[in-house]
Amino acid sequence: MCPALAWGLLVALGSGHASSLGGLFDVLLVAGLVGGILAAVFHAEVVAHRVGEPYGTLVLALSVTAIEVALIVSLMMAGGQAATGLARDTVFASVMIILNGMVGLCLLSGGRRHGEQSFSLYGVSAALATLAAISVLTLVLPNFTTTALGPVYSSSQLSFIAVVSLVLYGTFVLVQTVRHRDYFLPVVAAGDEEVHADPPSTKMALLSAALLLVCLSAVVLLAKALSPALETAVEGVGAPKTLVGIIIATVVLLPESIAAYQAARANRLQTSMNLALGSALASIGLTIPAVAMVSLATGLTLELGIDDKSTVLLLLSLIVATLSLGTGRTTVMQGTIHLVIFAVYLFTAIVP
Repeated sequence: MCPALAWGLLVALGSGHASSLGGLFDVLLVAGLVGGILAAVFHAEVVAHRVGEPYGTLVLALSVTAIEVALIVSLMMAGGQAATGLARDTVFASVMIILNGMVGLCLLSGGRRHGEQSFSLYGVSAALATLAAISVLTLVLPNFTTTALGPVYSSSQLSFIAVVSLVLYGTFVLVQTVRHRDYFLPVVAAGDEEVHADPPSTKMALLSAALLLVCLSAVVLLAKALSPALETAVEGVGAPKTLVGIIIATVVLLPESIAAYQAARANRLQTSMNLALGSALASIGLTIPAVAMVSLATGLTLELGIDDKSTVLLLLSLIVATLSLGTGRTTVMQGTIHLVIFAVYLFTAIVP
């Protein structure tokens, strides 16, 4: 139903009938965008349940990242030089939302309901180490290189960092799915009906895979249609342009955040962490190479380096995540700390 409604809105937009509705049509576009994302993640979850863990969380993370990459690339092509920092803002926002907002909410809600929760330390440690390396190399190091002026990489540096990001992410996926798959397998909680439910048939999984592609296409086109209204609204309230990246990342990550939250409340914290950290890794490890290729192919400048304030918050987040997830056991304390950092990030993004 949602894909059909989303494509119906796109047809109305293309035919010119939307102009008579004015701002109301923008509201319908937002509803169609959210519905399309929710439908995309639903079908990704069907496919994920068919293939099993940890492949399931990988499918979901890649699906969400595909949405994010498509959105950023389409907005970059539409915005030209005015959108040079959009990829950086969106990727940094994704990392902060996941590392603090999503992880914090999962730890807090799970801790409140179950007291103390546990997970495989080896899998989470591997994810955090990979995330720290890619984050610093792509978002912090550009501020300190001297070949090109400003928070940018030269063409050769950008190509090299894109390859490094792919190597790191590819190695992590290899470890997650082949070499050390047991590090990422959740402990099945008693009474967890979702885990014990029979997987869908092959026919159902293939249908969901096809509908997933339809949903992703609709989401990209709807977001591109909404981008002018979004930028106008942000400028209208006098907020920094970085808020556009935060809004895009929030919309894209919302369904996956819900899935991680539900897993934490069901006492499946391993699945919750697989979803959260895997999504962060896919977001930065695949988005940066994708936008780098677009930048090199089109000649658009790609600003990757974050400012000093953002650097402090990123490093603080990585340090706190390493400490809070470094024992394999969590309580509401760790969740509260992550959510406080997330609140500071949001507040300083609006009031820098």
